Amino acid sequence: MLLRLRVGVTRRSAALLAAVPRGDAPAALPLPRRLHDAADHRPKPGGPLTLYRDLVSQGKLRHDVYQENVASELDSLLGRLERYEMEMEDYHTKLSMWDNTREKERRRLLLEEAEDKQHDGVWIDEKRGFLDKLISRKRRANIEPGVGRWVSYLNRERKLDNLVGQKPVAPVAPKGLYLYGNVGSGKTMLMDMFYGATEGVIKHRRRFHFHEAMLEIHDHMHDVWKRRDDGKSMESSAFSWISGLPFDAKIKEWLIGEEKYKQDKHQKHILLAVADKFLVDRQANKCGASILCFDEIQTIDVFAIVALSGILSRLLSTGTVLVATSNKAPEDLNQDGMQREIFLELLSKLDETCNKILVGTETDYRRLIPTDGSTQIHYYWPTNPDTRSMFEAMWHDITNQTGGNITAVTIPVMFGRSIEIPQSCSGVARSELQII
Repeated sequence: MLLRLRVGVTRRSAALLAAVPRGDAPAALPLPRRLHDAADHRPKPGGPLTLYRDLVSQGKLRHDVYQENVASELDSLLGRLERYEMEMEDYHTKLSMWDNTREKERRRLLLEEAEDKQHDGVWIDEKRGFLDKLISRKRRANIEPGVGRWVSYLNRERKLDNLVGQKPVAPVAPKGLYLYGNVGSGKTMLMDMFYGATEGVIKHRRRFHFHEAMLEIHDHMHDVWKRRDDGKSMESSAFSWISGLPFDAKIKEWLIGEEKYKQDKHQKHILLAVADKFLVDRQANKCGASILCFDEIQTIDVFAIVALSGILSRLLSTGTVLVATSNKAPEDLNQDGMQREIFLELLSKLDETCNKILVGTETDYRRLIPTDGSTQIHYYWPTNPDTRSMFEAMWHDITNQTGGNITAVTIPVMFGRSIEIPQSCSGVARSELQII
């Protein structure tokens, strides 16, 4: 058994602890291309550029011209997002009113059609005589000659367009940023500065690491499939509003058929359905985020290419602003050529909605992190009374510093599973790990 205790910060925030290195060369030149001149840009209070310069002045970061350029671009984007957030709030209000009005009018038209069918005897009681049946068939032929559900649906939609008007147009989203460069160049640190600055400014926002996003995509896909299966058994309740209407049974069957057809027409491809849930706060039932911060975007296999292309394209097409980091430029993500056509569609969408910025420093700042006790990983081996005693002393040291109580916790993970942590205290966890 190997006793292992990790203390300190995650990799994402590690760069913040990098003190000025001893004897290191200045950041790599030439200077980065600037979309906006950092010297002319007025930093936002609490924004990424202000935070970056504060950390440099405090000696917690070494000045890097590439990093300052990125901080300036993120600062400018934050300013544009404040206005965009207000525009999107107004758009969603109008969209909600439009959706509600359209649905009310759609049901009204549907009921008018049902009344006409019942009045004109489209469906006839089998006990009626031959003459009644013949007359009703002639009437039926005059109502909608040769019309099936598809044409009926299109006619209804056309009427709704005239009655309600066209769908509100979404405001033009500001271009996001795609940051790429060598490992340890500070891309994640800068993106996290930006994400932190959006709190209280942008209501709908999420931050994912690539692997975390892939797990959530799988989770959402599982949830969508499950809901669709459940929905098949709940159709009767979904159309319960029809049961109380004063129509014959055949008319009600027709109404249910029309509703099912509309539901099927609006049924989304699973990736589109997942995208629409991807940035939604499930508990608050929010309509969706305005910004997505995506760390270490990559295409490791066919599923990643197909899923990212479908989901990101959907989000970007519906106004989500993307800030992404990667070790590679977008065109270099798929060097194996997997699903080339789908990948090229993703490239086109990224090019349309994001500015690419190279974080070109050659310094790996992760190697400059101080190695004091707060950031070290400690291994105690071999397992014997002495190492156990050292491990216990370290554990008590850390938990005493936090000042919290040691408790057992259950952490939910994907697909309804959970992990039991027997001992935890203010973010510090302890469990038995067997290494064979």
